[in-house]
Amino acid sequence: MCVPKDSAPKLAQTDQWIKSFDFDGFTADMKKLGDELEKNQGDADVRHLQKMVMWSNMCGLVGMLTMGLGVSIIPVVALSTFTFTRWTMIAHHTCHGGYDKCHPNKSRWNRFKFAVGGTWKRMCDWFDWMMPEAWNVEHNNRHHYCLSEIEDPDLVENNLVDLRNLPVPTIFKWMVLPILVTTWKWFYYAPNTYKELKLAKWRKQGKKIPDGVVPSDAVTVRSLIFGGTPFYSFTEFFSVVIGPYLLIHFFLFPMPLLAIGEYMGTGHDMYISAVKNLFLAELLTNFHGFVAIVTNHAGDDMYRFREGCRPYSGSFYLRQVLASVDFWTGSDINDFMHGYLNYQIEHHMWPSLSMLSYKRSQPLVKALCAKHGVPYVQENVFWRTKKTIDIMTGSASMRWFPEEYEKKFLARDAVVELEKKNKKTTLLSDKAMEAVQE
Repeated sequence: MCVPKDSAPKLAQTDQWIKSFDFDGFTADMKKLGDELEKNQGDADVRHLQKMVMWSNMCGLVGMLTMGLGVSIIPVVALSTFTFTRWTMIAHHTCHGGYDKCHPNKSRWNRFKFAVGGTWKRMCDWFDWMMPEAWNVEHNNRHHYCLSEIEDPDLVENNLVDLRNLPVPTIFKWMVLPILVTTWKWFYYAPNTYKELKLAKWRKQGKKIPDGVVPSDAVTVRSLIFGGTPFYSFTEFFSVVIGPYLLIHFFLFPMPLLAIGEYMGTGHDMYISAVKNLFLAELLTNFHGFVAIVTNHAGDDMYRFREGCRPYSGSFYLRQVLASVDFWTGSDINDFMHGYLNYQIEHHMWPSLSMLSYKRSQPLVKALCAKHGVPYVQENVFWRTKKTIDIMTGSASMRWFPEEYEKKFLARDAVVELEKKNKKTTLLSDKAMEAVQE
Protein backbone atom coordinates (compact mmCIF):
# COMPACT_ATOMS: atom_id res chain seq x y z
CA MET A 1 0.00 0.00 0.00
CA CYS A 2 1.51 3.31 -1.13
CA VAL A 3 -0.35 6.50 -0.24
CA PRO A 4 -1.63 8.42 -3.32
CA LYS A 5 0.42 11.56 -3.90
CA ASP A 6 -2.58 13.92 -3.98
CA SER A 7 -3.68 12.80 -0.51
CA ALA A 8 -0.22 12.58 1.07
CA PRO A 9 0.32 15.02 3.96
CA LYS A 10 3.45 17.15 4.17
CA LEU A 11 6.39 15.38 5.76
CA ALA A 12 9.54 16.49 7.53
CA GLN A 13 12.78 15.88 5.67
CA THR A 14 13.60 12.90 7.89
CA ASP A 15 10.23 11.33 7.06
CA GLN A 16 10.33 11.63 3.27
CA TRP A 17 10.93 7.89 2.90
CA ILE A 18 7.31 7.26 3.92
CA LYS A 19 5.98 8.75 0.67
CA SER A 20 7.12 5.81 -1.44
CA PHE A 21 6.97 3.17 1.29
CA ASP A 22 5.38 -0.12 0.16
CA PHE A 23 3.56 -1.05 3.36
CA ASP A 24 2.09 -4.31 2.07
CA GLY A 25 5.33 -5.44 0.45
CA PHE A 26 7.33 -4.75 3.61
CA THR A 27 4.78 -6.62 5.73
CA ALA A 28 4.80 -9.66 3.44
CA ASP A 29 8.60 -9.82 3.36
CA MET A 30 8.92 -9.64 7.15
CA LYS A 31 6.20 -12.22 7.77
CA LYS A 32 7.85 -14.62 5.32
CA LEU A 33 11.29 -14.17 6.90
CA GLY A 34 9.91 -14.69 10.40
CA ASP A 35 8.19 -17.93 9.37
CA GLU A 36 11.41 -19.22 7.80
CA LEU A 37 13.48 -18.37 10.86
CA GLU A 38 11.09 -20.15 13.21
CA LYS A 39 10.93 -23.20 10.95
CA ASN A 40 14.74 -23.47 10.82
CA GLN A 41 15.35 -23.45 14.59
CA GLY A 42 16.72 -26.70 16.00
CA ASP A 43 19.72 -28.42 17.55
CA ALA A 44 22.16 -25.67 16.53
CA ASP A 45 20.16 -23.12 18.54
CA VAL A 46 20.24 -25.37 21.61
CA ARG A 47 23.99 -25.92 21.28
CA HIS A 48 24.49 -22.17 20.97
CA LEU A 49 22.45 -21.59 24.12
CA GLN A 50 24.50 -24.19 25.98
CA LYS A 51 27.68 -22.45 24.86
CA MET A 52 26.46 -19.08 26.15
CA VAL A 53 25.33 -20.66 29.43
CA MET A 54 28.79 -22.17 29.84
CA TRP A 55 30.48 -18.81 29.22
CA SER A 56 28.18 -17.10 31.69
CA ASN A 57 28.72 -19.80 34.32
CA MET A 58 32.48 -19.57 33.87
CA CYS A 59 32.28 -15.88 34.72
CA GLY A 60 30.26 -16.75 37.81
CA LEU A 61 32.74 -19.45 38.83
CA VAL A 62 35.74 -17.12 38.46
CA GLY A 63 33.96 -14.50 40.52
CA MET A 64 32.96 -16.97 43.22
CA LEU A 65 36.48 -18.41 43.55
CA THR A 66 38.20 -15.03 43.74
CA MET A 67 35.75 -12.80 45.60
CA GLY A 68 37.20 -13.69 49.00
CA LEU A 69 40.82 -13.05 48.03
CA GLY A 70 40.69 -9.30 48.43
CA VAL A 71 38.91 -6.52 46.57
CA SER A 72 40.08 -6.50 42.96
CA ILE A 73 38.89 -6.03 39.40
CA ILE A 74 38.81 -9.77 38.57
CA PRO A 75 35.94 -10.83 40.87
CA VAL A 76 34.09 -7.57 40.27
CA VAL A 77 34.11 -7.91 36.48
CA ALA A 78 33.45 -11.65 36.59
CA LEU A 79 30.48 -11.38 38.98
CA SER A 80 29.10 -8.38 37.13
CA THR A 81 29.29 -10.15 33.77
CA PHE A 82 27.66 -13.28 35.18
CA THR A 83 24.72 -11.27 36.53
CA PHE A 84 24.40 -9.29 33.30
CA THR A 85 24.51 -12.28 30.92
CA ARG A 86 22.30 -14.47 33.09
CA TRP A 87 19.59 -11.86 32.67
CA THR A 88 20.07 -10.42 29.19
CA MET A 89 20.92 -13.63 27.33
CA ILE A 90 19.71 -16.67 29.22
CA ALA A 91 16.65 -15.52 31.16
CA HIS A 92 15.64 -12.94 28.57
CA HIS A 93 15.40 -15.23 25.57
CA THR A 94 14.16 -18.25 27.52
CA CYS A 95 11.35 -16.27 29.17
CA HIS A 96 10.32 -15.03 25.73
CA GLY A 97 9.90 -18.63 24.57
CA GLY A 98 12.96 -18.67 22.34
CA TYR A 99 13.66 -22.30 23.17
CA ASP A 100 10.13 -23.60 23.81
CA LYS A 101 9.99 -25.62 20.60
CA CYS A 102 13.60 -26.59 20.00
CA HIS A 103 14.99 -27.43 23.47
CA PRO A 104 14.52 -31.06 24.55
CA ASN A 105 14.26 -30.18 28.27
CA LYS A 106 10.73 -28.76 28.32
CA SER A 107 10.54 -28.85 32.11
CA ARG A 108 13.09 -26.05 32.45
CA TRP A 109 13.85 -24.25 29.18
CA ASN A 110 10.33 -23.05 28.69
CA ARG A 111 8.78 -19.60 29.16
CA PHE A 112 6.23 -20.93 31.64
CA LYS A 113 8.80 -22.85 33.70
CA PHE A 114 12.05 -20.88 33.77
CA ALA A 115 12.68 -19.01 37.07
CA VAL A 116 8.98 -18.85 38.02
CA GLY A 117 7.22 -20.55 40.87
CA GLY A 118 8.99 -19.38 44.02
CA THR A 119 12.31 -18.25 45.49
CA TRP A 120 14.07 -21.58 44.91
CA LYS A 121 13.28 -21.60 41.19
CA ARG A 122 14.32 -17.97 41.05
CA MET A 123 17.66 -18.78 42.70
CA CYS A 124 18.35 -21.74 40.40
CA ASP A 125 17.45 -20.12 37.10
CA TRP A 126 17.68 -16.34 37.33
CA PHE A 127 18.30 -14.52 40.58
CA ASP A 128 18.19 -10.75 40.33
CA TRP A 129 16.45 -7.72 41.81
CA MET A 130 13.40 -8.18 39.57
CA MET A 131 10.77 -10.80 40.28
CA PRO A 132 10.69 -13.01 37.13
CA GLU A 133 6.89 -13.20 37.01
CA ALA A 134 6.73 -9.40 37.19
CA TRP A 135 9.39 -8.95 34.53
CA ASN A 136 7.56 -11.33 32.22
CA VAL A 137 4.50 -9.09 32.34
CA GLU A 138 6.31 -5.76 32.17
CA HIS A 139 8.83 -6.65 29.49
CA ASN A 140 7.45 -9.54 27.46
CA ASN A 141 3.94 -8.13 27.23
CA ARG A 142 3.71 -4.43 28.02
CA HIS A 143 7.02 -3.26 26.57
CA HIS A 144 7.13 -5.47 23.49
CA TYR A 145 3.54 -4.92 22.38
CA CYS A 146 3.31 -1.22 23.30
CA LEU A 147 6.73 -0.19 22.01
CA SER A 148 7.27 3.58 22.11
CA GLU A 149 3.63 4.25 22.96
CA ILE A 150 2.67 6.02 26.16
CA GLU A 151 1.72 2.60 27.58
CA ASP A 152 5.29 1.36 27.09
CA PRO A 153 6.63 1.06 30.67
CA ASP A 154 10.22 1.39 29.42
CA LEU A 155 9.75 4.62 27.47
CA VAL A 156 12.74 6.66 28.62
CA GLU A 157 11.35 9.98 27.45
CA ASN A 158 8.22 9.49 29.56
CA ASN A 159 9.88 7.93 32.61
CA LEU A 160 12.46 10.71 32.90
CA VAL A 161 10.02 13.56 32.32
CA ASP A 162 10.77 15.10 35.74
CA LEU A 163 14.50 15.25 35.00
CA ARG A 164 13.87 16.48 31.45
CA ASN A 165 11.69 19.34 32.68
CA LEU A 166 13.86 20.29 35.66
CA PRO A 167 14.63 24.04 35.31
CA VAL A 168 18.37 23.73 35.88
CA PRO A 169 21.37 23.79 33.52
CA THR A 170 22.06 20.48 31.74
CA ILE A 171 25.41 20.11 33.52
CA PHE A 172 23.56 19.66 36.84
CA LYS A 173 21.36 16.97 35.31
CA TRP A 174 24.49 15.13 34.17
CA MET A 175 25.70 15.14 37.79
CA VAL A 176 22.89 12.80 38.88
CA LEU A 177 23.54 10.31 36.07
CA PRO A 178 26.24 8.28 37.86
CA ILE A 179 23.73 7.54 40.62
CA LEU A 180 20.94 6.67 38.17
CA VAL A 181 22.99 4.35 35.97
CA THR A 182 24.50 2.37 38.88
CA THR A 183 21.26 1.86 40.86
CA TRP A 184 18.47 1.72 38.26
CA LYS A 185 17.75 -2.01 38.52
CA TRP A 186 16.66 -1.97 42.17
CA PHE A 187 15.63 1.70 42.34
CA TYR A 188 13.41 1.81 39.24
CA TYR A 189 13.14 -1.50 37.40
CA ALA A 190 12.26 -3.84 40.26
CA PRO A 191 9.40 -1.70 41.65
CA ASN A 192 8.07 -0.78 38.22
CA THR A 193 7.98 -4.36 36.94
CA TYR A 194 6.17 -5.39 40.12
CA LYS A 195 3.68 -2.57 39.55
CA GLU A 196 2.95 -3.95 36.07
CA LEU A 197 2.33 -7.42 37.54
CA LYS A 198 -0.10 -6.04 40.12
CA LEU A 199 -1.74 -3.80 37.52
CA ALA A 200 -2.28 -6.79 35.22
CA LYS A 201 -3.96 -8.66 38.09
CA TRP A 202 -6.17 -5.65 38.83
CA ARG A 203 -7.26 -5.48 35.19
CA LYS A 204 -7.99 -9.20 35.10
CA GLN A 205 -10.14 -8.86 38.22
CA GLY A 206 -11.91 -5.79 36.84
CA LYS A 207 -10.65 -3.73 39.76
CA LYS A 208 -11.02 0.04 39.37
CA ILE A 209 -7.88 2.13 39.33
CA PRO A 210 -8.20 4.95 41.88
CA ASP A 211 -8.85 8.46 40.60
CA GLY A 212 -5.69 10.44 40.07
CA VAL A 213 -3.53 7.35 39.53
CA VAL A 214 -1.90 7.25 36.08
CA PRO A 215 -1.07 3.59 35.28
CA SER A 216 1.73 4.54 32.88
CA ASP A 217 3.60 6.53 35.54
CA ALA A 218 6.71 4.71 36.75
CA VAL A 219 6.89 3.47 40.34
CA THR A 220 10.33 3.80 41.95
CA VAL A 221 11.74 3.20 45.42
CA ARG A 222 11.60 6.98 45.91
CA SER A 223 7.90 7.19 45.05
CA LEU A 224 7.20 4.14 47.22
CA ILE A 225 8.83 5.72 50.26
CA PHE A 226 7.56 9.27 49.89
CA GLY A 227 4.20 8.87 48.19
CA GLY A 228 3.33 5.20 48.07
CA THR A 229 1.32 3.42 45.40
CA PRO A 230 -2.14 1.84 45.58
CA PHE A 231 -0.82 -1.33 43.97
CA TYR A 232 1.33 -2.57 46.86
CA SER A 233 3.12 -1.47 50.02
CA PHE A 234 6.83 -1.00 50.51
CA THR A 235 6.77 -3.86 53.02
CA GLU A 236 5.29 -6.21 50.44
CA PHE A 237 7.76 -5.04 47.80
CA PHE A 238 10.73 -5.61 50.08
CA SER A 239 9.64 -9.00 51.39
CA VAL A 240 8.56 -10.45 48.04
CA VAL A 241 10.76 -8.77 45.42
CA ILE A 242 14.07 -7.25 46.51
CA GLY A 243 14.49 -8.55 50.07
CA PRO A 244 15.30 -12.16 49.15
CA TYR A 245 17.91 -11.06 46.62
CA LEU A 246 19.48 -8.51 48.95
CA LEU A 247 19.78 -10.95 51.84
CA ILE A 248 20.76 -14.12 49.96
CA HIS A 249 22.98 -12.74 47.21
CA PHE A 250 25.00 -10.23 49.22
CA PHE A 251 25.14 -11.76 52.69
CA LEU A 252 24.20 -15.47 52.76
CA PHE A 253 25.87 -16.52 49.51
CA PRO A 254 29.43 -15.65 50.71
CA MET A 255 28.92 -17.07 54.23
CA PRO A 256 31.00 -20.24 53.61
CA LEU A 257 33.98 -17.87 53.49
CA LEU A 258 33.50 -17.24 57.22
CA ALA A 259 34.29 -20.89 57.93
CA ILE A 260 37.13 -20.95 55.38
CA GLY A 261 38.56 -17.78 56.86
CA GLU A 262 38.50 -19.22 60.39
CA TYR A 263 40.18 -22.39 59.14
CA MET A 264 42.91 -20.39 57.35
CA GLY A 265 43.37 -17.99 60.24
CA THR A 266 42.23 -14.87 58.38
CA GLY A 267 39.11 -14.32 60.45
CA HIS A 268 36.30 -12.44 58.72
CA ASP A 269 38.54 -10.86 56.07
CA MET A 270 37.54 -13.21 53.25
CA TYR A 271 33.83 -12.75 53.94
CA ILE A 272 34.15 -8.96 54.10
CA SER A 273 36.15 -8.93 50.85
CA ALA A 274 33.47 -11.02 49.18
CA VAL A 275 30.67 -8.71 50.32
CA LYS A 276 32.60 -5.68 49.07
CA ASN A 277 33.24 -7.35 45.71
CA LEU A 278 29.58 -8.28 45.38
CA PHE A 279 28.47 -4.70 45.99
CA LEU A 280 31.05 -3.30 43.58
CA ALA A 281 29.93 -5.87 40.99
CA GLU A 282 26.38 -4.66 41.55
CA LEU A 283 27.37 -1.12 40.62
CA LEU A 284 29.21 -2.34 37.54
CA THR A 285 26.45 -4.65 36.31
CA ASN A 286 23.95 -1.80 36.66
CA PHE A 287 26.19 0.35 34.49
CA HIS A 288 26.72 -2.48 31.99
CA GLY A 289 22.97 -3.11 31.89
CA PHE A 290 22.17 0.56 31.43
CA VAL A 291 24.52 0.88 28.47
CA ALA A 292 23.22 -2.27 26.74
CA ILE A 293 19.51 -2.13 27.70
CA VAL A 294 18.22 1.38 28.34
CA THR A 295 19.77 2.62 25.09
CA ASN A 296 17.84 0.18 22.86
CA HIS A 297 14.91 2.49 22.12
CA ALA A 298 16.01 6.04 22.93
CA GLY A 299 17.45 8.79 20.76
CA ASP A 300 16.37 11.67 18.58
CA ASP A 301 16.24 9.29 15.60
CA MET A 302 13.78 6.91 17.28
CA TYR A 303 10.04 7.26 16.65
CA ARG A 304 7.10 7.46 19.05
CA PHE A 305 3.50 6.45 18.33
CA ARG A 306 0.08 7.60 19.52
CA GLU A 307 -2.05 4.48 19.19
CA GLY A 308 -1.55 0.77 19.76
CA CYS A 309 -1.34 -1.72 16.91
CA ARG A 310 -2.14 -5.39 16.31
CA PRO A 311 0.74 -7.75 17.14
CA TYR A 312 2.54 -8.99 14.02
CA SER A 313 0.65 -6.63 11.74
CA GLY A 314 2.34 -4.38 9.20
CA SER A 315 2.36 -1.49 11.68
CA PHE A 316 3.86 -3.77 14.32
CA TYR A 317 6.78 -4.83 12.13
CA LEU A 318 7.44 -1.28 11.00
CA ARG A 319 7.42 0.09 14.55
CA GLN A 320 9.93 -2.47 15.79
CA VAL A 321 12.41 -1.17 13.21
CA LEU A 322 11.67 2.53 13.67
CA ALA A 323 11.77 2.46 17.49
CA SER A 324 14.72 0.10 18.02
CA VAL A 325 18.44 0.22 17.37
CA ASP A 326 21.05 -2.46 16.73
CA PHE A 327 24.61 -2.18 18.01
CA TRP A 328 27.72 -3.71 16.53
CA THR A 329 27.10 -7.36 15.65
CA GLY A 330 29.26 -10.29 14.62
CA SER A 331 31.40 -12.54 16.81
CA ASP A 332 30.12 -14.49 19.81
CA ILE A 333 32.36 -12.58 22.22
CA ASN A 334 31.05 -9.25 20.93
CA ASP A 335 27.46 -10.48 21.18
CA PHE A 336 28.11 -11.99 24.62
CA MET A 337 29.34 -8.66 25.99
CA HIS A 338 26.27 -6.95 24.51
CA GLY A 339 24.05 -9.62 26.10
CA TYR A 340 22.70 -10.35 22.61
CA LEU A 341 20.80 -7.07 22.90
CA ASN A 342 22.73 -5.78 19.91
CA TYR A 343 20.08 -7.52 17.76
CA GLN A 344 17.26 -5.47 19.22
CA ILE A 345 15.44 -4.79 15.96
CA GLU A 346 15.29 -8.46 15.06
CA HIS A 347 14.35 -9.45 18.61
CA HIS A 348 11.45 -7.03 18.68
CA MET A 349 10.13 -8.20 15.34
CA TRP A 350 10.09 -11.84 16.48
CA PRO A 351 10.40 -11.94 20.30
CA SER A 352 10.11 -15.72 20.60
CA LEU A 353 13.15 -16.74 18.59
CA SER A 354 16.57 -17.88 19.81
CA MET A 355 19.74 -15.82 20.10
CA LEU A 356 21.26 -17.64 17.14
CA SER A 357 18.21 -16.85 15.00
CA TYR A 358 18.76 -13.14 15.61
CA LYS A 359 22.36 -13.45 14.52
CA ARG A 360 21.22 -15.21 11.34
CA SER A 361 18.45 -12.75 10.61
CA GLN A 362 20.27 -9.44 11.16
CA PRO A 363 21.84 -9.03 7.69
CA LEU A 364 18.59 -10.23 6.08
CA VAL A 365 16.45 -7.73 7.98
CA LYS A 366 18.90 -4.92 7.22
CA ALA A 367 18.76 -5.80 3.51
CA LEU A 368 14.95 -5.85 3.49
CA CYS A 369 14.82 -2.47 5.20
CA ALA A 370 17.18 -1.08 2.56
CA LYS A 371 14.98 -2.59 -0.16
CA HIS A 372 11.89 -0.83 1.22
CA GLY A 373 13.65 2.41 2.20
CA VAL A 374 12.96 1.96 5.92
CA PRO A 375 15.53 3.61 8.25
CA TYR A 376 17.58 0.88 9.96
CA VAL A 377 19.70 2.29 12.78
CA GLN A 378 22.87 0.43 13.78
CA GLU A 379 25.51 2.28 15.78
CA ASN A 380 28.13 1.87 18.47
CA VAL A 381 26.57 1.24 21.88
CA PHE A 382 28.49 4.11 23.49
CA TRP A 383 27.26 6.58 20.89
CA ARG A 384 23.74 5.34 21.60
CA THR A 385 24.41 5.93 25.31
CA LYS A 386 25.13 9.58 24.54
CA LYS A 387 21.89 9.83 22.54
CA THR A 388 19.95 8.23 25.40
CA ILE A 389 21.40 10.65 27.94
CA ASP A 390 20.36 13.54 25.69
CA ILE A 391 16.78 12.22 25.88
CA MET A 392 17.01 11.74 29.65
CA THR A 393 18.25 15.28 30.27
CA GLY A 394 15.94 16.98 27.80
CA SER A 395 18.73 18.01 25.43
CA ALA A 396 16.95 16.13 22.64
CA SER A 397 13.54 14.60 21.99
CA MET A 398 12.29 11.57 20.09
CA ARG A 399 10.46 11.87 16.78
CA TRP A 400 6.71 11.47 16.49
CA PHE A 401 5.62 9.30 13.59
CA PRO A 402 3.43 11.38 11.23
CA GLU A 403 -0.11 11.03 12.57
CA GLU A 404 -1.83 10.79 9.19
CA TYR A 405 0.34 7.88 8.13
CA GLU A 406 0.01 6.18 11.49
CA LYS A 407 -3.77 6.20 11.02
CA LYS A 408 -3.52 5.03 7.39
CA PHE A 409 -1.30 2.10 8.30
CA LEU A 410 -3.53 1.10 11.22
CA ALA A 411 -6.54 1.25 8.92
CA ARG A 412 -4.73 -0.96 6.44
CA ASP A 413 -3.99 -3.45 9.23
CA ALA A 414 -7.69 -3.56 10.03
CA VAL A 415 -8.57 -4.26 6.39
CA VAL A 416 -5.99 -7.05 6.17
CA GLU A 417 -7.28 -8.58 9.40
CA LEU A 418 -10.86 -8.48 8.09
CA GLU A 419 -9.78 -10.11 4.82
CA LYS A 420 -8.09 -12.90 6.79
CA LYS A 421 -11.24 -13.51 8.83
CA ASN A 422 -13.43 -13.53 5.72
CA LYS A 423 -11.06 -15.94 4.00
CA LYS A 424 -11.10 -18.22 7.03
CA THR A 425 -14.91 -18.10 7.13
CA THR A 426 -15.07 -18.94 3.42
CA LEU A 427 -12.76 -21.90 3.84
CA LEU A 428 -14.83 -23.22 6.74
CA SER A 429 -18.01 -22.80 4.66
CA ASP A 430 -16.43 -24.71 1.77
CA LYS A 431 -15.45 -27.54 4.09
CA ALA A 432 -18.94 -27.66 5.58
CA MET A 433 -20.47 -27.82 2.08
CA GLU A 434 -18.10 -30.62 1.09
CA ALA A 435 -19.11 -32.57 4.20
CA VAL A 436 -22.81 -32.19 3.37
CA GLN A 437 -22.26 -33.33 -0.22
CA GLU A 438 -20.40 -36.40 0.96
